Amino acid sequence: MAQYLENKYRVGDRIMATYIVDKDNVTSVEASGVTKPSDRHFRNAWILNSDKDVITENMAAAKILMRDKIRDARSGLLAALDVEYMKALEAGNSSAQAEAKNKKQALRDAPAASDIADARTISQLKAAWPTSILGTSPF
Repeated sequence: MAQYLENKYRVGDRIMATYIVDKDNVTSVEASGVTKPSDRHFRNAWILNSDKDVITENMAAAKILMRDKIRDARSGLLAALDVEYMKALEAGNSSAQAEAKNKKQALRDAPAASDIADARTISQLKAAWPTSILGTSPF
């Protein structure tokens, strides 16, 4: 998987050219000659085609990034549910314990959702954000 970074080369106060350089500094191309995706949410999943003129998204890499975004978003929610569970445990409220336990399990299961695995496009992948448990999509 290649990650492309834009580097601007300056002479004095003027930008002379913008180059897109792969993360290993193996390939660089002038940005003006490359077709780039308009959506930059999954930029770390971009790959340059063999003709070095079109950047597309690597869906396998984008799915990994999506799962990581979900894991990041759920961490605070899991901590809050831990508190809820402990309060319910102290109060002897078994229904609140079960509810917290079920919510936590749904959060743990979110990165493995079939909508993510089945996504064939970036739009489908973005639509796979589990709003019912994580809230508003960051996309």
